[in-house]
Amino acid sequence: MILSIKKDNFMEKTYVITGSTSGIGKAVLEKLAANKENLIFAGYRNEKKLPQNIPDNIKYFYIDMTDRKSIINACEQIKSQANHIDTLINVAGNVVAGPIEKIDTQRLRQQFDVNTFSHIELTQNLMGILDNSKIINVSSMSSFGNFPFISPYCASKRALDIFFNALELENHKNIRVISVKPGVIATPIWETSVNSNLEYLDNCDGYEKELEFVKNNALKNTQNGLPVSKVANLIVKIANSNNPKSSYTVGKDAKFAQILSLFPQELINKIIKFGMKYRMDL
Repeated sequence: MILSIKKDNFMEKTYVITGSTSGIGKAVLEKLAANKENLIFAGYRNEKKLPQNIPDNIKYFYIDMTDRKSIINACEQIKSQANHIDTLINVAGNVVAGPIEKIDTQRLRQQFDVNTFSHIELTQNLMGILDNSKIINVSSMSSFGNFPFISPYCASKRALDIFFNALELENHKNIRVISVKPGVIATPIWETSVNSNLEYLDNCDGYEKELEFVKNNALKNTQNGLPVSKVANLIVKIANSNNPKSSYTVGKDAKFAQILSLFPQELINKIIKFGMKYRMDL
């Protein structure tokens, strides 16, 4: 049965969220689902992370952001149950790390598949039910520049912002696109990223000191970042806004990265190199 979300129906708004079983996605899902009139389609990859008791207004769907067929199937499932989406919230992502001279290009492609191309594929396949809608992308302060040893992540987030800004400029369906660029947020992505890159970070001759710092700093971020609720609250506020801005930065570090991005590249490089050397020597 296709659920209508028109104002005279029992559902107030319809949302689609990817990456809904942890971190920012999970927090946003919980806040939206608290309003029982909202209908939320929530993407998951690991079935073990699904809650035992699922509210009636949450419809979980399986999606593997590295598998095109999985993305298409997920969209077909959503379209079979809804005829309109008020807000699509793209959260799912991961981090590929390492020095660029040693990263296998296949890993670079995988980074873009997850963080960039999968969200484009998802959006393209949902365009038929996106009309006067919002698309909120969880980007990153990394979109403002190139941070050492996570350049694949930086580039994929920047590409995400560029492609979706073009979508807003080009589309004929009055779709608004909003980029949310958090700084360091205390989510499991940091520990997960270290574990997924460990094989490469531990076997990288000539960069042992730098990569040990990168690993330790990432693990600290799991605890020391801003609370995930700060980003989740903003995303819900944007979803409910009639006139949101095109871009939001969250956290002092993100605002600093935004300001730094306005400097000449040579000066940016000197500042980043100095800052990293200073912190490694502490």
